[in-house]
Amino acid sequence: MSGRGKTVRLTMAQALVRHLANQFIMIDGEKTRLCGGGFAIFGHGNVTCLGEALYNHRMELPLWRGQNEQSMAMAAIAYAKQKLRQRFMFTTASAGPGTTNMLTAAGIAHTNRLPLLMLAGDAFQTRLPDPVLQQVEHFGDPSLSVNDAFKSVSRYWDRITHPAQIIQSLPAAINTMLDPADCGPAFLGLPQDTQGWAYDYPLAFFEERVHRIRRQTPDQEEIAAAAEMLSAAERPIIIAGGGVQYSKATTELAAFAEKHNIPVVETIAGRANLLFEHPLNCGPVGVTGSNSANQLAEKADVILAVGTRLQDFTTGSWTAFDQGAKIIGLNVGRHDASKHLSLPVVGDAKLSLRLLSAAMEDHTASTGWSGFAADERAAWNHYVDENIRPGNRPMSYAQVIGAVNELCDPRDRVVAAAGGLPAEVTANWRTKSLGTVDVEFGFSCMGYEISGGWGARIAQQEDEPDRETIIFTGDGSYLMLNSDIYSSVLSGKKLIIVVCDNGGFAVINKLQNNTGNVSFNNLIKDCNLAVEPFAVDFEAHARAMGANAETVESIAALKEAFERAKASDRTYVISLKVDAFEGWTQEGHTWWETGIPAVTDRKEIDAARKDSEESRRKQRQGV
Repeated sequence: MSGRGKTVRLTMAQALVRHLANQFIMIDGEKTRLCGGGFAIFGHGNVTCLGEALYNHRMELPLWRGQNEQSMAMAAIAYAKQKLRQRFMFTTASAGPGTTNMLTAAGIAHTNRLPLLMLAGDAFQTRLPDPVLQQVEHFGDPSLSVNDAFKSVSRYWDRITHPAQIIQSLPAAINTMLDPADCGPAFLGLPQDTQGWAYDYPLAFFEERVHRIRRQTPDQEEIAAAAEMLSAAERPIIIAGGGVQYSKATTELAAFAEKHNIPVVETIAGRANLLFEHPLNCGPVGVTGSNSANQLAEKADVILAVGTRLQDFTTGSWTAFDQGAKIIGLNVGRHDASKHLSLPVVGDAKLSLRLLSAAMEDHTASTGWSGFAADERAAWNHYVDENIRPGNRPMSYAQVIGAVNELCDPRDRVVAAAGGLPAEVTANWRTKSLGTVDVEFGFSCMGYEISGGWGARIAQQEDEPDRETIIFTGDGSYLMLNSDIYSSVLSGKKLIIVVCDNGGFAVINKLQNNTGNVSFNNLIKDCNLAVEPFAVDFEAHARAMGANAETVESIAALKEAFERAKASDRTYVISLKVDAFEGWTQEGHTWWETGIPAVTDRKEIDAARKDSEESRRKQRQGV
């Protein structure tokens, strides 16, 4: 029976949760709940009212207890990423530091265009008890709170000062998170008193609603112009970004490339758009790329950029391409489609690639160009073969990645984030199955690895419970945020975590040295210490949080340990040491712009600055 004209009296918090629980989405013809549940750390700002409402809907919206507000929001982000932005999770934190802990995670979601619903406690709307616990005071603006800090990292932001507001604000937040072009985090500030205020809500607000992700058809004239430009190209390439996966357009990408004989290179977010064995998959492009992809990018005269925001690691700070190359930006977002005066094709990738292919008819790129691409691909694959081979040398990231890659199931999911591992995974991982790689390098957030792995595992168990979530993390990221090892054991969401200990922040030490600086404050041994430097016993630490764990000292031992990890009934941590200086992937890099002192007493820094300025000559300046 319709609820039109009828009302029900509820608190604002009860109405918010009830509405959220009645939102559904069609995915591949099946109806499922839009919100996969949430993560919570309760405090005085959210436990009494919102906590009561969540308890009453705990079956429809499963709630997971986090150990840290930042990490639980990261888990929600990884869940949404694995669900290709078609489902999301919420996070709720108390007023004050509980909420501000989520700020970094909001930056990840905003940068990577991922949905995240944040429900944050706030001070009292009446202000009668002010100043309250954990409230910052702005003497000239009493309406300002720490929650305002989220405006810069939210796609949608509101403070609910009256219970009626959620009738408009909550659907607006949901619509923002589901919009392919504007997708990102939504933040709702919930004052403690307002959460408990009652209102006569229309019953229609709680009727079941089934959502669908919009597929925007591109403009015909834009398609025609892009088809003409691509057909006239002598050396075209496709840069495939993460948007290809969000559009579920991997089949269309492969078909387009095959029909028109155009080589494909992948961004970091677009890893696993094509299988490694696909003959037109020419590797990752950019700063953390491959010789093959970067050779093609440098020589291409037309670049079709599909579903990418063209971040500096993709473009080599805009030096990876010939300055005369033309760019076609095929993207559901106008902002991304138009970068560097690209010819924009604003539309859904799946629909747009089909239409663009039809407009190009049977045109194919030259066999000479595709032959050159094949030769470059073969040369790069030979380099990776040697790079991941153990040999008689110190253990390296590449060797670790190669060993796990060899033994994992094609549908296992790989998670990496900050430090040196994203570059090494991007360069050396060989995709066995589409959509199985999550390298978070948009915000490049240390600590995402384990927390994101937990969220990814929650998503994975819904669809592929027999597969594994494999996490590559360095010692620095592990020490920054590891408590979700405990979360994963408590919740029965098994992870395989490979900890590569290189004695500190080794990749930043590498950058420090490469720009002429001395090692300082990055490797543990180069820090301000009161004792002799020592390593953390990661095996013992992981065991203390309930995980199974072991330490290995060779790649052969790693392979044996990985088999034990696969057989384990709970999270399994494998710790090993890798060299901080030797074993880095040396090939495949483009220039990356970093600040270098113009005045220095070190000749090494001066030489690095001159080299950098020489490389800058290739930089495209916005066109």
